[in-house]
Amino acid sequence: MVMSGTTLGIIAGGGELPIAIAEAALGEGRPVFLLGLQGLARPENLRNFPHAFVSLGEVGKALRLLRDAGCSEVTLAGKVPRPQFREIKLDARAALLLPKVLAAALRGDDALLRAVVSIFEKEGLRVIGSAEAARDLLAPAGHLGEYEPTEQEFEDIAKAREVVRAMGTLDIGQAAVVCEGLVLAVEAAEGTDEMLRRVADLPETVRGTSEHRRGVLVKAPKPHQERRVDLPVVGIATVELAARAGLSGIAVEAGSALIVTRRMVAEAADYHEIFVYGFEAPKAQ
Repeated sequence: MVMSGTTLGIIAGGGELPIAIAEAALGEGRPVFLLGLQGLARPENLRNFPHAFVSLGEVGKALRLLRDAGCSEVTLAGKVPRPQFREIKLDARAALLLPKVLAAALRGDDALLRAVVSIFEKEGLRVIGSAEAARDLLAPAGHLGEYEPTEQEFEDIAKAREVVRAMGTLDIGQAAVVCEGLVLAVEAAEGTDEMLRRVADLPETVRGTSEHRRGVLVKAPKPHQERRVDLPVVGIATVELAARAGLSGIAVEAGSALIVTRRMVAEAADYHEIFVYGFEAPKAQ
């Protein structure tokens, strides 16, 4: 349960998610402190909130700033690419932790994220997920806006879900694009936006167009991933890129994905005549 009387620390990477979480927490009467990661969080996005900046290698400074701000709970949000460890300048605390982090990084992204979470927890900070920090961001079941999937599109959603689930067991990615049964793209280290740009570059014979939309983007969490850190996210940029790629819609696992600025996402989807749909999680066998 969120401790509503304490300051929520938000370690902010790139994108809109950290700001959406901060606004949601403030709307619930909870103070926030944003700790922006230099080179990722944009200063103009953070300036309306109590905030500071640290580099990826300043672990000791980050812990001190969070404590000084009165944070007992933290959430990690926003886009953070896998770091080039050789290029990071480490403070004394980070240097002590580096062997553990490097060992985790070799085991995959999920192991790396779990290692990061454990660092904060061992310092007495409770790490909570974006969904717990801002429940209004969770994707609902059913469709947003005007449009719903057709029978063919439901079939594509089902296939893409299987692809994403298989990828997730190997810690590869959280998203795939399927068009009339054909897998057009899967997400790897480049992220969803770049994957959608690749789809837009494919021949129109295998993908949809703005005049005749075909294909779906599906995003879902990996089966065993650290959900406090890395839930799939859909925002306006996702809708715009899906539309540019000629897709007919976007589907996410209801309750296990985040939709940033939900009303604006629905409006953008309606404008481009595509659906945004929340499907129910598969039942455990």
